[in-house]
Amino acid sequence: MRIKKAVFPVAGLGTRFLPATKAMPKEMLPVVDKPIIQYAVEEALAAGIEQIIFVTGSGKSALEDHFDTNLQLENTLKERGKTDLLRTVESVAPHASNFVYTRQSEPLGLGHAIWCARDIVGDEPFAVLLADDLIQSEVPVLHQMINEFDRLRASMMAIIVVEQEETSRYGIIEAEQGFNGTVQVRSMVEKPAPEEAPSNLAVIGRYILTPRIFDHLGRQDRGAGNEIQLTDAMSSLLTEQPIFGYKFKGRRFDCGDKAGFQMANIAFALERPELRKQLLPGLAKLVSSAGSAGA
Repeated sequence: MRIKKAVFPVAGLGTRFLPATKAMPKEMLPVVDKPIIQYAVEEALAAGIEQIIFVTGSGKSALEDHFDTNLQLENTLKERGKTDLLRTVESVAPHASNFVYTRQSEPLGLGHAIWCARDIVGDEPFAVLLADDLIQSEVPVLHQMINEFDRLRASMMAIIVVEQEETSRYGIIEAEQGFNGTVQVRSMVEKPAPEEAPSNLAVIGRYILTPRIFDHLGRQDRGAGNEIQLTDAMSSLLTEQPIFGYKFKGRRFDCGDKAGFQMANIAFALERPELRKQLLPGLAKLVSSAGSAGA
């Protein structure tokens, strides 16, 4: 069965970015000139996803408005002859009817957020994208993963290699030797201390899951942080079905972290020729002056 649906858990409060996120969803913070969430949605659509499912919470109306049609804005741009901007605005949600919203009533973790989408997903495999993980790649990462899913027909997740001292920030897997960037998962643990981590292979925010995951999430077992953890449900699923980790081709930026967010802005801006020309001299001066100040 082809992957047609993607779940976007976007109910978080974004407290790391206060006060900017006091009245604006963290997913709407811009990287260059597009909200973080739009990059993830574009990745999903480019991978052939037909239905975008947002699991939201209170205070997310700006996100919903962003992916809706704004006839007043479009008519104004049309009347003023700003055709390039009009095309940009129209491209944000090419098929607005394909966007579906449901609520996570309580902040009970990533696993609970995904479980909230169970009735919309139904009995078919689906993707999960976490917008905080912004990935720069020639081929959309979800497209890479769907190609592997077509071969393996099993749940999988994107993985990266991290420093051993960083394992307490991630879900960490223990895996068998893989093939072509794909490894078979033997076990996984949520945010282990460095001395207890089974490896330095960390899970990041791209998943393809079989519908069987909802049975395990539905048990509502609490894990780290007293939340319903996706990692725990996948560990349980592993007793029934194989799960794979995929080392994708691309560069990931952690936009849930202030430094990672700034690095993403620089990296994506440098992709634009018109900005690159202006930025490189300015960045060189900043780096030079920062080095002089620290000397």
